[in-house]
Amino acid sequence: MRCGVLRADRIVVHKARRELLLLRGNSILRAYRIALGRDPIGHKQCEGDGRTPEGDYLIDRRNPRSRYHLALHISYPNDADRARAAALGADPGGDIMIHGLKDGQPRDGDWTQGCIAVTNAEMEEIWSLVPDGTPIHIEP
Repeated sequence: MRCGVLRADRIVVHKARRELLLLRGNSILRAYRIALGRDPIGHKQCEGDGRTPEGDYLIDRRNPRSRYHLALHISYPNDADRARAAALGADPGGDIMIHGLKDGQPRDGDWTQGCIAVTNAEMEEIWSLVPDGTPIHIEP
């Protein structure tokens, strides 16, 4: 941790507003405009549906060598997600991340496979402010 820099203790994503907030207590540290999965309305049901999950998860690992600049892994699927997918006879999918952009790709529009995308500069800031284990709440 850099001296004097407050790190986030939770993340809130508002899918409808295309907004990611880094919070510490009740204070907003940073707010970002985001891109979501290509079919963003509704909770992720199965692999390949293009939806971004909704609910409560954790940032459980990081990938400094991501094809999308840097990436923080979201702990999807949880037990309820696996059970929901199993009831549909489907694979719930995985590898849902907060990540940067690939090869100068624009952020405009919803284009990911279910991930949350920000610019590379924003991802570097998020990377430095979000420790592993940080809770993330994703709202519709």
